[in-house]
Amino acid sequence: MPGRYFEEWQVGDRVQHQLTRTVTETDNLLITTLTHNPQPLHLDYEAAAKTEFKKPLVNSCFTFSLLVGISVHDTTVGTLVANLGYEKINFPKPVFAGDTLRCESECVAMRESKSRPTAGLVTWTHRAFNQRDELVCECTRTALIQKRPA
Repeated sequence: MPGRYFEEWQVGDRVQHQLTRTVTETDNLLITTLTHNPQPLHLDYEAAAKTEFKKPLVNSCFTFSLLVGISVHDTTVGTLVANLGYEKINFPKPVFAGDTLRCESECVAMRESKSRPTAGLVTWTHRAFNQRDELVCECTRTALIQKRPA
């Protein structure tokens, strides 16, 4: 099990996630249509060509979900009780089909659970970067994590 128990985290811990992912047009088409998002900027090459970007942008919901998904293996797989919230989701640079993303996570806060003696809360800042090392997505996630079994 690669995820860590609550006691195995410390504020300041950083994880460089090994998994990287090249985003495809299919990824963008699927997330956009599965979520019933009619935004032409994601689906219509002609409409997107008239924008400052000149081509379709990858749906930010995909970028965010990919970032969180890549982080799970090293943070919460096997130890998660529940995700409690996401905050401060930012997209400072656009993502396009063909971009390859790498991700990192930093533990920024921790505390014991007040209601569950067998768990604690861990907060991470997750960041995704493209192949030019430009920050493309950043978010803060708080999760309830199991403590090591007695």
